[in-house]
Amino acid sequence: METEKLYYQDPFLREFIGKVLSCEPGKTGWLVTLDRTAFYPEGGGQPADHGTLGGAAVTDVHERDGVICHTCDRPLEIGTEVSGSIDWARRFDHMQQHSGEHIISGILCDRFSCDNVGFHMGAQTVTIDYNASLTWEQVLEAEAEANRIIYRDESVQIAYPSQEELARLDYRSKKELTGQVRIVTFPGADCCACCGTHVLRAGQVGLVKVLSCQKFREGVRLEILCGKRALDFLSAVYEQDRAVGQALSVKPLDTAAAVERLTAELEAAKARMTRLEDEVFAAVAAEQTGRGDVVLFQPPMRPDGARKLADAVAGTCGGLASVFAGPEGGRFQYALVRADGADIAPLVKELNASLSGRGGGRGGFAQGSVQAERAQIEAFFAVRS
Repeated sequence: METEKLYYQDPFLREFIGKVLSCEPGKTGWLVTLDRTAFYPEGGGQPADHGTLGGAAVTDVHERDGVICHTCDRPLEIGTEVSGSIDWARRFDHMQQHSGEHIISGILCDRFSCDNVGFHMGAQTVTIDYNASLTWEQVLEAEAEANRIIYRDESVQIAYPSQEELARLDYRSKKELTGQVRIVTFPGADCCACCGTHVLRAGQVGLVKVLSCQKFREGVRLEILCGKRALDFLSAVYEQDRAVGQALSVKPLDTAAAVERLTAELEAAKARMTRLEDEVFAAVAAEQTGRGDVVLFQPPMRPDGARKLADAVAGTCGGLASVFAGPEGGRFQYALVRADGADIAPLVKELNASLSGRGGGRGGFAQGSVQAERAQIEAFFAVRS
């Protein structure tokens, strides 16, 4: 006997009474069927409802051949009537996401001659796949229209047309359908075959916000948020933007321009630092002229600093230039350079083995790091001078 589907009669029904028809052990709990239920089973991209049934937690719901099966964390007595309670926050969230997806998909498919070929409602966001390329401007145009539809707050229409009526109806569907077809219509936006639960009026979606539009296979993948998810996300983004504005002493809507100015100032400072660094490295190299093999210790440097200094010193010292940059007693970054290009791989191998180092190179250049005291490093090179 097929289960009476109360969620189709009233998608806002939160509590109900049902009779237990069967209860069997399953892989992840007890599998319970009822004569009637308000629990929506997983299907059409919409996750299953959760809640409680006769005091048992309902952790999953599936449908097979018209029968709804509830996965519960404990057994229920066959033949008894039990009360069911839907996790309403979860259900309403799913209805907002699913209904918002209908609205924006209907608009995109109509305006830009594409099809919705994939829909996934994740715990954080909703993704929708379309089989045609869409620009960000086109997507934003559809987003604006979707929210206008929401503001109009027209009633959602659910119908079960006859085969003759269905043949005359222009509706969206991802696959060929047989038997009774359920048509969900959002006036002005979408007409689609769908088995999911939806809000009663477009205004209950609240808001549709597109987060991204990325190339995917032969078309694009949209990431969207609807309803409370969209509100929570935009509120978090605003709070973050407000904090950035406070740090930069500007209003939230001026943060982008402030960051651009800050980035330009940072790039100018980096360029000036590089010029000054080159001047310092040239001065240090001049001091090492003709000294042969040289070992220099420097404060911590940016990643290529040790290499640049070693290059400069190798050009003047006439031997091996070894630069170690880092805090005293800490992990030193090193760069070794021979201006004549002679292979220093054997030396680097020995250096790493003796001073707990990692790194390498080829020809006359090598770089890496060692975990050793300055005195240990100096002793290593002293016995090889």
